Amino acid sequence: MVKLLIGRKGSGKTKQMIDLANQSLEQRDGSIVFINKDNRLMLDLKYRIRVVCMEDYPHITNIDEYIGFVYGVISSDHDIQVIFIDSILKHADVQIEHLEEFLGRLSKISEMYGPDFVVSLSAEQAEIGEYIKQYEILN
Repeated sequence: MVKLLIGRKGSGKTKQMIDLANQSLEQRDGSIVFINKDNRLMLDLKYRIRVVCMEDYPHITNIDEYIGFVYGVISSDHDIQVIFIDSILKHADVQIEHLEEFLGRLSKISEMYGPDFVVSLSAEQAEIGEYIKQYEILN
């Protein structure tokens, strides 16, 4: 399942995502992964959450490489239950026009391998398109 946090920059999506990740530890038995552009949130997340800093992987430059990276994260730990991806439009040159394909691929990964995804987007719902209605929006 893919869930979304949508809103303009500064609307509190990251804070909400941190709270959801920390709460997930109490509600789930498996691993939690938090993918962020940099490591500035490490101290806000509970120590049992695996934080992945995309600045450490500068050669991931498009959605194909990013999806391959997600497969690698999943294959390294088969107990992952939730993967949080903060501000996807700041990662790997992902643009709004790529989101439909990207989110669709995350949905297929979730169906096949089990982890849920929570993705935050710095955009308005009207900018994204009608396909967004097939996903649960958390805010």
